[in-house]
Amino acid sequence: MTRKTADDFHPEVLKLFDQYVHGQASRRDFLTGAAKYAALAGVTATGLLTALSPQFAEAQQVKPDDARIKATYVEIDSPNGNGKIRGYLVSPANAKGKLPTVLVVHENRGLNPHIEDITRRLALDNFIAFAPDALFTLGGYPGDEDKARELFQKLDQTKTQEDFVTAAEYLQKLPGGNGKVGVVGFCYGGGISNFLATRLPDLGAAVPFYGRHAETAAVAKIKAPLLIHFASEDERINAGWSEYEIALKSAGKKFEAYIYPNTQHGFNNDTTPRFDEKAAALAWKRTVDFFNKHLRG
Repeated sequence: MTRKTADDFHPEVLKLFDQYVHGQASRRDFLTGAAKYAALAGVTATGLLTALSPQFAEAQQVKPDDARIKATYVEIDSPNGNGKIRGYLVSPANAKGKLPTVLVVHENRGLNPHIEDITRRLALDNFIAFAPDALFTLGGYPGDEDKARELFQKLDQTKTQEDFVTAAEYLQKLPGGNGKVGVVGFCYGGGISNFLATRLPDLGAAVPFYGRHAETAAVAKIKAPLLIHFASEDERINAGWSEYEIALKSAGKKFEAYIYPNTQHGFNNDTTPRFDEKAAALAWKRTVDFFNKHLRG
């Protein structure tokens, strides 16, 4: 079966799906709004939702038991956050010398199989990667995307932000690490990446993918170089970019920003039709190159 892409869906359906994914519309809202477009396409609204939803197994690039990596789950104390953090720690199996570390921050569904796969990919790029699960304090990623989104809305975001600060500090002191920490995040995780850049003066590099921008008043605190990825058809996130860009330039911060043409929010996530293979490959190459430049040596 040919894999569907964003071009197979009406733009209004994609907007409805984005609203649904980010808690701005309920499942019923999506199904009601998508009904007329489903009828035109000869499918049901439920069928559209299923087609747009993640297919983790089909997209997996690195298996959990791949001999080239070492993967485990670790728990660390987070006294300023939710008390404890649990995350997925992955390193190259045959690491030589101390390696740079990368904090991986998930979307608004917690540590799902896609983010675990991203973490393993980074290990194959010769980094030690750690992906915490913000939902751990509520029982962890539940194995269901709808339930995960519902749980996410119950998080105390102030405490959760502190959990990610603690996770970055954990990586900085990690045996086997070279003391340099980068962060990459997607959607919600992109916002956390921008936030961490304002909180951590020793952060080596931050790479937000289509995430909420840092508060303008906090931009002056940023020390890390930023690599910022945007989807061209992402009105919700892009609306704040002009103000953020002006603040970064005015404060003399080091940053690179790229807007990928004809792409949707989530274009790097290869588990859904919003994935754009060409844009994702370029963005990932830029990300790895950026980390290599700023975290090694």
